[in-house]
Amino acid sequence: MISLTVALPAADAFSRYSFLGDKHVFFWLLTNRMTPPAVFLLPFFQLYTSVGLMDTHIAVALVHLLFNVPLAVWILEGFMSGIPREIDETAYIDGYSFPRFFVSIFLPLIKAGVGVAAFFCFMFSWVELLLARTLTSVNAKPIAATMTRTVSASGMDWATLAAAGVLTIVPGAIVIWFVRNYIAKGFAMGRV
Repeated sequence: MISLTVALPAADAFSRYSFLGDKHVFFWLLTNRMTPPAVFLLPFFQLYTSVGLMDTHIAVALVHLLFNVPLAVWILEGFMSGIPREIDETAYIDGYSFPRFFVSIFLPLIKAGVGVAAFFCFMFSWVELLLARTLTSVNAKPIAATMTRTVSASGMDWATLAAAGVLTIVPGAIVIWFVRNYIAKGFAMGRV
């Protein structure tokens, strides 16, 4: 949700306005998503250790934000560029302010894109394991990282593994249920 809140204005800026270096900045955002998380592992570990963010929920949220915002901007920019600019101009002539126009007119037009971006942001965050295991130890460990620690000295802890498996499937199923119509529309539009 935080990724989409940050990505929506950025994608709007890339799709509606031209500014110096806009193509280069957009490509830089995209290359950040293409970079493997292992490249950022040591710098994040050192940074979080030095500022006291190690093993906190904020640390995990910031890492997921860093990797999901470029993806969401890229997806949303494609959807926003497909909306004619004449709609913006007509709304401004009718007296809409930018926030009112964005929320009441523009967002309903791109809700399929928001659904697709939400789906991919959630899935990439939900299955990310490398940074989650490295930047957390006990207090902020995500459930996916907890599932990898179910082996004890006496063998496999099947009860914990089964509980963690159910807990990892349920949120994904809920997200898919809520965005299922938007994902189908988004893929049908050919933007992803």
